[in-house]
Amino acid sequence: MAKKHRNTPFDEITLPLPSPADLRGRQSVRATFKLSARAIDVISIVAAQLGIKQKSLFDHLIEDVKSLNVIANEIEDETFGALDRIQKTFVVSRRTLSCLEETSRQFNAPRDALVEYSIQRLLPVIEKERERHRKRKDVLNDINTHLQQGLKILEKARALLGEEDPVYAKFESAMHASVNAQTHIEDFVRRGSVIEDF
Repeated sequence: MAKKHRNTPFDEITLPLPSPADLRGRQSVRATFKLSARAIDVISIVAAQLGIKQKSLFDHLIEDVKSLNVIANEIEDETFGALDRIQKTFVVSRRTLSCLEETSRQFNAPRDALVEYSIQRLLPVIEKERERHRKRKDVLNDINTHLQQGLKILEKARALLGEEDPVYAKFESAMHASVNAQTHIEDFVRRGSVIEDF
């Protein structure tokens, strides 16, 4: 005897179905470009600072067809040709690569140049992140000062109350959490320091 199908809340809702073409467009592929060392650094730094995969950045930049068309119209072959470039392979979505190749054909613009100048759109992001990094360092200095003061209070509480006292125990637990937080914050700020010299 066949099992009777039970209705679910979704049986009453009509949703558009994803097409195989759309799903294939999200598939990851490898693509090699010849880019300036600066462009490679930009995409690497922005990805690290924002915690975003480089693939997601490429998808965001290249699938913005309107901006890509503007870039394609403005490319000067001589200026781009004068750049010292390095061959580098990136992971991008199939749709991004397709969009890039279509724009390259349509405007007779070098694919590498489209990528190079698209990445330059991230420069203002780096500027904002550099300022944010400076502020994080200021906050970290305040945290370090606060932590030193807290550790002195903890030492005083231990001397006055003893380690078995509930007030000491609670404060010790709070300071342990603060030390852990400070370690993670310090590590994050240290990893972000690459943006200082860019």
